[in-house]
Amino acid sequence: MLYWLYRHLDINLFQYITVRAGFAFFIALLITILIMPRFIKWAQNRWEQPINDYAPDSHQNKAKTPTMGGIVFICATLIATVLTAKLNSYFVVGGILTLVLFSLIGLQDDLSKVLKNENRAGLSARAKLFLQVLASTIVGAYLCFYADFNTDLYLPFLKNPLFDMGPFAIVFWALVMVGTSNAVNLTDGLDGLASVPSIFSLLSLSVIVYITGHAIISKYLLLPNFAVGEVVIIAAALMGSITGFLWFNCHPAEVFMGDSGSLTIGAFIAYMGIIGKSEILLVLIGLIFVIETVSVILQVGSYKLRKKRVFLMAPIHHHFEMKQWHENKIIVRFWIISMLSNLIALISLKIR
Repeated sequence: MLYWLYRHLDINLFQYITVRAGFAFFIALLITILIMPRFIKWAQNRWEQPINDYAPDSHQNKAKTPTMGGIVFICATLIATVLTAKLNSYFVVGGILTLVLFSLIGLQDDLSKVLKNENRAGLSARAKLFLQVLASTIVGAYLCFYADFNTDLYLPFLKNPLFDMGPFAIVFWALVMVGTSNAVNLTDGLDGLASVPSIFSLLSLSVIVYITGHAIISKYLLLPNFAVGEVVIIAAALMGSITGFLWFNCHPAEVFMGDSGSLTIGAFIAYMGIIGKSEILLVLIGLIFVIETVSVILQVGSYKLRKKRVFLMAPIHHHFEMKQWHENKIIVRFWIISMLSNLIALISLKIR
């Protein structure tokens, strides 16, 4: 709508991506803050979070907390995007497609859990992985064949592409999206733990994507240039809606995002990394998510091979809980690590 006002009523202010991104942030924030209390009230005694039997004892007092708050902030993001973004952009459409597909997967998983009141009653690991691969392949194929997006692979600190992946880019992008989606999902185990690192990651990627879409700045920084800048508006809307969600999700949480939120956030972070040619840099941008995922891989691998555990419990935030760290201490320290890793990632832009 705002872009329409620029095109047809000559309101030049709305031609700027940064201005419309600001509007998108506050529209999504406002919608989330207004709707979330009503959702929480309605979801109580209906969509309460089932607690895993193996979770630390301190998690048992979270059993009555409503879940699936992700549906609210994803809807807020989509509404804000429709109101502010240029909807005939191939890459905006790809971003919306990513949000919708992965939120539907998460929604199906969440509904299976809450309706049966059993944490392990959601989608099987195999079914969830199949759906994630399918959704990622659809998005990758859209970028490759319909949006005709560049398939070169770039590495941090190198100004020239390593090689052209061709159609194999779809496989690589699917791996990135599935991996990032699951990594954010694993991190979402404490109040607000996944929310703030997600905001940091989206903010860093917004800077990268905006620069990638800006011919002059990208040339100065020796970065590739593609017409992807409009996607910053979706990212701003998502940051705004997650901020609104965090108001209710900070410790002690009044609502959880569920897989409908965490899987979707992770997939969109991956999408931003792909169109910003920063797939490898995602390791640094999403360092907390990587640490959480690696902790699970090490734990499972060690137990299968040696019958010994590396951590008291995995993902690693549960390890610190078992060591009697207060939940807030774990959360804030993980936030600090995420902030620092994203600052380093942004510094890398200048030394390419």
